[in-house]
Amino acid sequence: MSGKPSVLFVCVHNAGRSQMAQGLLTHLAGDAIEVRSAGSAPGDTLNPAAVEAMAELGIDITAQSPKILTPEAVETSTVVITMGCGDACPYFPGIDYRDWKLDDPAGKGIESVRPIRDEIKKRIEDLIAELLPTRL
Repeated sequence: MSGKPSVLFVCVHNAGRSQMAQGLLTHLAGDAIEVRSAGSAPGDTLNPAAVEAMAELGIDITAQSPKILTPEAVETSTVVITMGCGDACPYFPGIDYRDWKLDDPAGKGIESVRPIRDEIKKRIEDLIAELLPTRL
């Protein structure tokens, strides 16, 4: 595959987990990896606790908004990481699918969202090491 790797994060509402993952990967990998996120049933706004948890790391995700998952977004991705979106994700042969089992931060306060954010950060660091092995 030519060009830089592309990662798509998918959850149901595209308001918490996938937005935190997108923010973390963009922050840590810069423009070396194309990063997108989407939801199978996007919410109206970002989860305020997810926004606050990211702000604690100095990452501002307030410019993001929940987006609908499209087959094109999946088809043009190197890796598709699902976070509890069930069977809503379109499947294309040849795409690297991974399912990250993470608690849904919806309706939870900042104390409950921090551990989810930290787990996502750990997985993002592993993903960067895998996709950009020469960068370490």
